[in-house]
Amino acid sequence: MAKEVVLTREGFEKLKAEIEDMQTVRRHEVAERIKEAREFGDISENSEYDDAKNEQAMLEAKIAQLEERLRDATVIETDEISTDVVALGSTVDLETPAGKATYQVVGSAESDPDQNRLSNESPIGRAIMGKKKGETVPVVTPGGPIKVKIVKIKAA
Repeated sequence: MAKEVVLTREGFEKLKAEIEDMQTVRRHEVAERIKEAREFGDISENSEYDDAKNEQAMLEAKIAQLEERLRDATVIETDEISTDVVALGSTVDLETPAGKATYQVVGSAESDPDQNRLSNESPIGRAIMGKKKGETVPVVTPGGPIKVKIVKIKAA
């Protein structure tokens, strides 16, 4: 059974664009590498040909994986996001021991801490899901237990 993939509309469109790029630009690049490698002669002892064929196989596997993710995706629309409690797609202002932080709570497929996109499966994400503005929530992190306060909840 496939794991449910939850994406924001932005993440869904980004995934579609990534697949499109792989199916057009990357496939063409790999096909060119294979064509050039064939021109070197005997393909049975041609490492360039083997490398290009391996790259093609990995590209096709990645495309299939991303297409499956897209097929199984549940898209969260901005107008469906509640601002009463923290939910998938919410943008949340938090007070943490390290200071103030703003995160968008997303599914694990879109998680990117560097872009302040926090997975709902992460320790903080899991702890704040379903909580209301003003609540202080205990969180067990790899660095030890902390408390975070939910200052504001907005629809992304």
